[in-house]
Amino acid sequence: MEKKKSNVILHGMWASTYSKRVELALKLKGISYEYVEEDLKNKTESLIQLNPVHKKIPLLVHDGKPVAESQVILDYIDETWKNSPRLYPEDPYERAQVRFWVNYINQEVFEVMARVLYQKGEAATRSVEKARERFKVLEEGLKKHFPNKIIRGNHDVGLLDIIIIASFGVHKVFHEAIGVEIICPVNTPTLFNWIERLQQLPVIKEVQVPHDRLVTFLQKYREEHLQQAAKA
Repeated sequence: MEKKKSNVILHGMWASTYSKRVELALKLKGISYEYVEEDLKNKTESLIQLNPVHKKIPLLVHDGKPVAESQVILDYIDETWKNSPRLYPEDPYERAQVRFWVNYINQEVFEVMARVLYQKGEAATRSVEKARERFKVLEEGLKKHFPNKIIRGNHDVGLLDIIIIASFGVHKVFHEAIGVEIICPVNTPTLFNWIERLQQLPVIKEVQVPHDRLVTFLQKYREEHLQQAAKA
């Protein structure tokens, strides 16, 4: 539970994987918070005033003090509320490995998945191939550096788990929405099983978005982006 009573507000958006990361961290730590759903085409004045640099979600406001950018927010949460579960391992080498693979997911894997969503034809095919290459690297990294990963309850969930489930927990939605399967039990068994085990936890189910709603959203979002690209 919380160390002390505080006022916590999270500005987010229901389909944002970055918002989900912060929501999950707050729930894991048992931190009570007020949630403000943002319309990204019509953002609240509070969001714009409190995050004047990027004007983006997620934005955490703790006792009136704004903290922006998802990774910065996650670190702030773990440093402010030191109760279990801690988001980083105690061991310095294990902590370094978590940071490395979180960085790899954010900069290499998640970025190329977004490209697949926005493209079609040959460009999409090339991006899918690149995505599968990067997922293969991630698969081998998880197998090598986290061979004994156990997921039985909230206390087993850390930063890497949060990033994995928020980024890739919707891989079946992604497959249905655009017809591309990248994560599967054959090609990425470690990652696939990691996600499956996390999805059994009640705290993960609390932040999951309804499958059909997200499929519809992604299909519409993709179509809008492709139409804009065609006009450019």
